[in-house]
Amino acid sequence: MSLAGASEILDAVAGTLAQWLPTQRWFAGKGRAVHAVTPVHAEWLIDDDPGLVHAVVSVASDGPDDAYQLLLGLRTDLPEHLAPGLLGRIDGLSCYDATLDFTLGARLLDLFTAPARAGTVQFAREPDVELEIELNARLVNAEQSNSSLIFGQDYILKLFRRLTPGPNRDLDLHRALRSVGCQHIAEPLGSLTGTLAEQPTVFGLLQRFMPDAAEGWAMATASVRDLMAEADLHAEEVGGDFAGEAHRLGNAVATVHADLGNALGVRTASQAMLADITNRMHRKLDATARTVPELRPYAPALRAAFDEARAGTDPVTVQHIHGDLHLGQTLRTTAAWLLIDFEGEPAASPEERVLPTSPVRDVAGLLRSFDYAAHQMLLGQPADRQLEFRATEWTRRNRDAFCTGYAEVGPDPREQAALLRAFELEKAVYEVAYEHDNRPDWLPIPLAAIQALVG
Repeated sequence: MSLAGASEILDAVAGTLAQWLPTQRWFAGKGRAVHAVTPVHAEWLIDDDPGLVHAVVSVASDGPDDAYQLLLGLRTDLPEHLAPGLLGRIDGLSCYDATLDFTLGARLLDLFTAPARAGTVQFAREPDVELEIELNARLVNAEQSNSSLIFGQDYILKLFRRLTPGPNRDLDLHRALRSVGCQHIAEPLGSLTGTLAEQPTVFGLLQRFMPDAAEGWAMATASVRDLMAEADLHAEEVGGDFAGEAHRLGNAVATVHADLGNALGVRTASQAMLADITNRMHRKLDATARTVPELRPYAPALRAAFDEARAGTDPVTVQHIHGDLHLGQTLRTTAAWLLIDFEGEPAASPEERVLPTSPVRDVAGLLRSFDYAAHQMLLGQPADRQLEFRATEWTRRNRDAFCTGYAEVGPDPREQAALLRAFELEKAVYEVAYEHDNRPDWLPIPLAAIQALVG
């Protein structure tokens, strides 16, 4: 079908992409003006009608330039349901966002079944993996920083949108966990790879899909809603009590940490490593305090808490961890809790994401998530001391249950109190920056947590 080369097609829509990209939920440069979109790479994956082009563009904005992955569909006749994704026309063909096209999505899966290559783009299965073909495809609308396609009830393909050349933490850690038989991840099945800036780059990760899974955040907030509806009852008296699940989640997280340690190693942090960890905390605080005036009164106490963690005399073990763990990164199947998305903290540099650190950092992320699940229910509501008490009670109950469950498999994180508090405060500072930029109405949640933790 290709009346034009793939590069010509990408060139033709580059101008439109400057307006289209900032409207996409996965675009990381929200709030920054896009000055130019420059084509980097384009290859035909399916030269047919409909056709499919794999593309990478470089986006110049007020911040650093970023590379983004696109899938471009080409059709002679564009159906009405694909019109919202239209990017332009070239040589009589409509060019559009192909992730909306479930016909092309289904054919994308077929490229994994018989490992295929298009230029530098390669589809490959993991060892000993067999895949079904001709499955229906659908886009996951809830994705934020990436896009995912689900195939039937069997597989899910995560397409990384903002690309980082070099090793991919998500793929590497999933492979490491699979190698030791970890039962708390979705099995990695295949990868979509290529080259960017002359380095091997991962474009996508194919995994087992869990159709019966419920997201941890949804389960936790449902429990809080049950409690708020029965505000005269204690958390343990409400039918939707979450503490049992929090306990089992603690078991699962500790098991994943142990499996990562077995696969990739564990060591004791030197004083220099501890200094690096706490220095990063200070740098994040400095950057956030410059832009968020509400944080500044807490800065001296925050610095003292970070320094206290560095001054501890007990040995601190470091290893590879999840790196961005919260309830939204957990799934509950009928059999077990699963952890997903091992990409690391979005705001961290690629170099920082791969640094070993204490597993207590993941624990702190989930403890902060319990606090969010409870207190976000009170936003926009008239002040109610009883509901505030219940939210705090729910948080405390589930934090304790999680730590108790963790301690049944690994070391009790509560015994590293100074380090745990420092990681919680670091996470709360990150939340302050995020809420200030994206959801100002939510800013009171992390600020209240900081006040309580340094009080």
